[in-house]
Amino acid sequence: MDLKTRKRWSLVILLIGLPLYIVVAVSLVNWMDRIWGRPPILVELAVYVALGILWALPFRKIFTGIGKGE
Repeated sequence: MDLKTRKRWSLVILLIGLPLYIVVAVSLVNWMDRIWGRPPILVELAVYVALGILWALPFRKIFTGIGKGE
């Protein structure tokens, strides 16, 4: 994939995919709250941090070198 295409895809991912993923992550934590009750704050923080890292792993190739000039 050339740089121009990767820049376009990264923009789509950040503007559309990331907000959708945030909604899914918050819904997952709310679901955990309903099922098991509110977890301790450190557990909740760990879940948010893990989900925050997890979304970017499949897109490493697309985001690589985006900030560099053509």
